[in-house]
Amino acid sequence: MIKGVFIIEPIRMAIPKGNRAVSTLFRKLGYSLPDDFDDSRKYIVPVAERNLEFILAKPLDIPTYVEYGVADIGIVGKEFLMEDHRDVYELLDLGISIGHISVIGISTTKKVNLRVATSYPNVARRHYIEKGIQAEIMKLSGGLEVALITGVADCIIDLYDKQDLKHLFELERICNISLRLIANRVSFQIKNASIEKIYEELSKGQ
Repeated sequence: MIKGVFIIEPIRMAIPKGNRAVSTLFRKLGYSLPDDFDDSRKYIVPVAERNLEFILAKPLDIPTYVEYGVADIGIVGKEFLMEDHRDVYELLDLGISIGHISVIGISTTKKVNLRVATSYPNVARRHYIEKGIQAEIMKLSGGLEVALITGVADCIIDLYDKQDLKHLFELERICNISLRLIANRVSFQIKNASIEKIYEELSKGQ
């Protein structure tokens, strides 16, 4: 407080860097974003008139930033929340960047004692445990199709895009995903009014 004036700290929101669906949503809601927002090299972009700071981050890191209070709130794909459970509030399904995680293979031939390559090992492990199927889960950070082509894996578990993967078979759909609004538990209590305002804006913007 300076001379009787309260300084209100800005809300910090972590969002996936370069995600045009997210920037389009905020522009639709009237947020003044820089022209180069989607390609910005900055890590923090302030929006002064909203008393808000965007943290531009890798999607996988966003739940961690929110859990530890680096960000008060965040926008992240459901797949990352499923893969890496974090102690955060999941407030809202934004209904954008809709897709699904699937089991994908070169052929529809069924095999036992599967070798499965994926960037989501926890999702994959839970899936096969629930089905009572024995599977060896291999975590790969990328190049999943190579694992199929070389025979290292019998199938992969990944985001399925029919256009990009039209030469492969979607063997099984595990779950639907989309972008979600999440909040730090402490921030949700002490900055509730500000977070609720953003929540309402995003709800109406769907």
